[in-house]
Amino acid sequence: MIRSMRSIDRSYSGRGGGGSDGGRPERERTRPPIRTLIVKIGSAAIAPDGALEPARVAVLAEQIAAVVWSGVRVVVVSSGAVASGYAALGLGKPPKAIAQKQAAAAVGQPLLMRAWIDALGRHGLAAAQALYTAEDLDARARYLNTRRTLMELLDRGAVPIVNENDTTSFAEIKLGDNDRLSALTVGLIGADLLVILSQARGLYAQGKAGAIIPEIRPQEAGVHVQAGTSGVGTGGFVTKLEAARLCAAWGVATIVAGADEPSVLTRVLAGERVGTRFVPDGPRGRGAKASGSGVGARRRWLASSVRPKGVLVIDDGAVRALTQRGASLLPGGIVSVKGEFERDDAVEIRSGDGTPIARGLASYDAGEVRQIAGKTARQIEATLGYTYSDEVVHRDNLALMAGG
Repeated sequence: MIRSMRSIDRSYSGRGGGGSDGGRPERERTRPPIRTLIVKIGSAAIAPDGALEPARVAVLAEQIAAVVWSGVRVVVVSSGAVASGYAALGLGKPPKAIAQKQAAAAVGQPLLMRAWIDALGRHGLAAAQALYTAEDLDARARYLNTRRTLMELLDRGAVPIVNENDTTSFAEIKLGDNDRLSALTVGLIGADLLVILSQARGLYAQGKAGAIIPEIRPQEAGVHVQAGTSGVGTGGFVTKLEAARLCAAWGVATIVAGADEPSVLTRVLAGERVGTRFVPDGPRGRGAKASGSGVGARRRWLASSVRPKGVLVIDDGAVRALTQRGASLLPGGIVSVKGEFERDDAVEIRSGDGTPIARGLASYDAGEVRQIAGKTARQIEATLGYTYSDEVVHRDNLALMAGG
């Protein structure tokens, strides 16, 4: 039987040891409570040599159970489907060909879920499989339905095990990697903290195997990151940093730590400094609501989950109007249009030098925007013979990009 969820506060601090406050600064002792946690687990942590190791899953499940039974809701983003299945297909190394990846995922995904079901079940918890492609997060209705499903599972005390649907995913509908998927899941359900567990124990200074940087802002971390992936993973630290930047835009911290660190999750939730904590600049959510409805959540979806179908290049005056006054995008500020898109498709808005400024939903299709670009709102009907709105992108359908 799935238990009912009970709600208690659990505060996270990235400094000091477990137990007492130990003289930590007041700002460290007064961080918001952690009510919902996203845990991303890399392939190398549970299937290092092309074969799933249930014992590794069991160790992590024991920690997850301890966190859940303390009152914190947990979503697990678990890599490992391809890594768990390729050896069973007679492949000597992780495949590169799409068909082979999909076949390996088809073999590995049920093995992965069985391991999580068994491991969490030993602690009285139900594991729920949730597989997505980018299309599930592109469409607003499907995005909201995905959120409702996850929230219902959490409310019922289950532990969602999220993964990209590698058996059907291909380049045009692929989310990218599970580091990004974990960050998107933070925005999807309004989580309070992202913990990424992998072979990496944290961010090393200057990319060397020396001292781990305990705390840093994502925008300052690039100089310390080196490209590369594990033997069975698809990410590397570059994708972890991108996930941290995405979470930071919503005011949510990200912790990267070693999956084999003893009691890593319980230590993190107890306030012990483990791995590297990527701290956001502003307050949590930058004003965005944690709910799945409302303008804040809609902008979070636009800025991160939806994939733009085209690009609108705008002049400096329009850039200032969007970034400083929170205005809508009018046709007069549009310099050029790139790509083809339909009305209500997502578009990216860029400055003249190519800097991404915002994303939004277009009120007109690409051909119509090309005709009205540079004109006033009053000229739309005379130009097209009709008008849908004065704005090409209304401010309620527009989200500024991080730094915009």
